[in-house]
Amino acid sequence: MQFAIDLQKKTGKSWLSYSSIKLAVEDLVSFEAYCAGTYYKDSDALTFGSAYDCLLFEKDKFKDRFAVMDDREIVDEIGGKNPRVTKKYRDWKQQFSEGVEGKRLLSGEDYYKALDMIKRLKSTNMYDMYLADAEYQYEASGFIGDIPAHGFLDAKGKDYIVDVKSSRGIKYFHRDVFSYGYDLQAYIYTQLTGIQDYMWVVQQTTYPYTMGLFTCSERTLESGKRKFETGVDIVRSYLDGDLSSQEYFIHREI
Repeated sequence: MQFAIDLQKKTGKSWLSYSSIKLAVEDLVSFEAYCAGTYYKDSDALTFGSAYDCLLFEKDKFKDRFAVMDDREIVDEIGGKNPRVTKKYRDWKQQFSEGVEGKRLLSGEDYYKALDMIKRLKSTNMYDMYLADAEYQYEASGFIGDIPAHGFLDAKGKDYIVDVKSSRGIKYFHRDVFSYGYDLQAYIYTQLTGIQDYMWVVQQTTYPYTMGLFTCSERTLESGKRKFETGVDIVRSYLDGDLSSQEYFIHREI
């Protein structure tokens, strides 16, 4: 329990999450910013992934979180080869953004692509078997050893967990699992729920929106466990005062 007390005292957080542990391993400055609520990272790909998840799992909340920027009319009006690089387009986009302050901007093209992807996903047996009757955005929390942890599962079935991912290249997803820390996420969620059957439903973001089902192996969970322990050791040293965020650097043999 001492770790939880020290964590709350120094960061104001009652638990560690997949994101916070991942950031602690990458850079303690980012970890501090995350705990303070000032860490922000976004891109068109991240926005698309979030919008895709929202439309799939929480469609009723989509309009509160996203604004669809359908620019077909202004693009046709401007004309030319590259209408989106013109001052007139930039001014239009700025005015649109100001009118939907607080919401994430999603292009009309990406919005309709997400809908088409979900339509194909829902037409498959994979959706019927693993997602149709699952509990979405399931909140899981508890202790992994003496470490308080928390997270939201995309989908939880009776005896399995599903994480849905959109991917630019589905044939490279086995690499993404390790480079993006999905193995760490799998380890945390299996530990918090006691469910070992973990899988990824992956859909490519280019037509024809190819889909795949990837099951998590013991080897991958072991990799996630090692990352968890490394991240916890870093945070523990930080909480104990043995390591400051400004002194932290990555050191490894390659």
